[in-house]
Amino acid sequence: MTEQPVAAQTAVLRPGGGSSVWRAILSRPLALTSALVLLLIVLAAVLAGVLAPYGPNEAILKHAFEGPQAGHLLGFDSAGRDVLSRLLYGAQNTIGGAAIALLVALVVGVPSGLVAGYYGRWFDAAANWVTNLVMSLPAMIILLASRAVLGPTVWVLMVVLGFLVAPSFFRLVRGAVAAVRGELYVDAARVSGLSDARIIARHVLTVVRAPVIIQVALVAGIAIGLQAGLEFIGVGSGNIPTWGAMLNEAFTSFHRAPLLLLWPGLALGLTSAALVLLAAGIRDALDDRGSEPRRPRRQERTKAAAVRAAERSTVPAAGRGDLLSIRGLRVAYRQPQGADVEVVHGVDLDVSRGQIVGLVGESGSGKSQTAFAALGIVPADGYVSSGSILIGGEEVIDAPPAVAGRLRRTLGYVPQEPMSNLDPSFTVGSQLAEPLRVAGLSRAMAKRRVLDLLAAVEIADPQRVFGAYPHEISGGMAQRILIAGALSTDPDVIVADEPTTALDVTVQAEVLAILRRLRDERGVGVLIVTHNLGVVADLCDRVAVMNQGRIVEVGDAVDVLTDPQDEYTRRLIAAVPDETVTRGAWREPVKAGAGVQEERA
Repeated sequence: MTEQPVAAQTAVLRPGGGSSVWRAILSRPLALTSALVLLLIVLAAVLAGVLAPYGPNEAILKHAFEGPQAGHLLGFDSAGRDVLSRLLYGAQNTIGGAAIALLVALVVGVPSGLVAGYYGRWFDAAANWVTNLVMSLPAMIILLASRAVLGPTVWVLMVVLGFLVAPSFFRLVRGAVAAVRGELYVDAARVSGLSDARIIARHVLTVVRAPVIIQVALVAGIAIGLQAGLEFIGVGSGNIPTWGAMLNEAFTSFHRAPLLLLWPGLALGLTSAALVLLAAGIRDALDDRGSEPRRPRRQERTKAAAVRAAERSTVPAAGRGDLLSIRGLRVAYRQPQGADVEVVHGVDLDVSRGQIVGLVGESGSGKSQTAFAALGIVPADGYVSSGSILIGGEEVIDAPPAVAGRLRRTLGYVPQEPMSNLDPSFTVGSQLAEPLRVAGLSRAMAKRRVLDLLAAVEIADPQRVFGAYPHEISGGMAQRILIAGALSTDPDVIVADEPTTALDVTVQAEVLAILRRLRDERGVGVLIVTHNLGVVADLCDRVAVMNQGRIVEVGDAVDVLTDPQDEYTRRLIAAVPDETVTRGAWREPVKAGAGVQEERA
């Protein structure tokens, strides 16, 4: 079966915004008219037993082919049956058959598309193979063969049609899920402890449901047309009134009563047109093109990949005093052809309580890959090939998922690109409260906790920001919100990946001051991944310099910045335009883990 074109683009329907979407639909005259026409047709089908003046097969032979008269508004067909009654009961059977086909297609196509798009791997390959096989089959021939094997009952044929149409939903859902599964806000939700099922239900379905709604309207029109076509060529039970059967009968008697062809044709045309136009209206409303400038659509999506589902087993490990201890870490990526490529080579790194550690290096040096390995969000096709990651003295690598999840919940994550890490479909408050609700807090307690966190990161009006959507806040405020989110589970270590990227110097200073204050007041350890040596000089107690996947130098920040030992570190510092950033003097030497940031002279 050839794939039908989808006049739908991925759109987002935000919670609590359903009324605004319906207002947008109703404000479009074409969409409103289509919805009303479709509603009347469906009501007529549902109430056929009440509205029809006669039974669908009740015949008066002497009135065969007679035109409209009192009590028979549309006249009689070739067997002397009332055309209006046949038309109403035909609507019931035709629309009911299309509904069966849609239900089967949705049940088969949507869940399989969700699983294939989110997890990929062998299921994705197998599902795509089956989809391509089904789509290569000629639908009409399959339906004719099914009629010969299963009988002429239209309901059975509609079930077969549902399986033939299911690939269109599978491909649509799979494509939408694959586009969103690598979003940074999905990674952030995973790090915060949300299960895959909850992430799919909360974040992924939000993106999928809009194009699915549009596809339902389009496929409904296709199902009605195919059903009518089968009935028109005589495939089906002649005892059941349908619009296709009425067309078949009218066509054979066209020369004697051409008006009989008008009514079922008009019903089919109006229904199909209403479905297509309603789908277009819903698409336009969900796209929000020009109607709601406060919610601009995302122009492009980041290329961040999904988390690899690692196979784990319990491996006992000796405890360490550090909150986060990495030993001999190696991260590699699988290649379609050839050997795997290793991007992190035997990294050793420690973060203690009350200590801010900077992980610096040029772009592509492996800084973020090291942090992602600790957080458990190494992108797709990447994996930890060897090494040890201890959190609070317990091993994470090869630990059971439940143990690894519990340990990693003690790590807070502050990602870069703050606006890309907040789900545009939900308010700030609902996103921050979600991990707290999962942890067992009531809605009211979670809200109070979120408001306290927003105040802790120096947001002036926490109540307003709680109810705001990401597009309604600035980049600097979004970064503070991400810091608040990292603190929501009371972490022992905050991993901040380029937290000052794309921020102006004033906001950057405020964000760094917040991290410093949180270190001093809460005693958390901080691992800050950055290429900005000015940030290291202003904030860090210790610094590790990374080059081509290896740690080349590590030590107190003042020692490394003022007296670098490695040649790469010297080149890195020499590349800084403002020497005062890295060569300024401190009044006192930096004390690792002291919890107090020295003042710049």
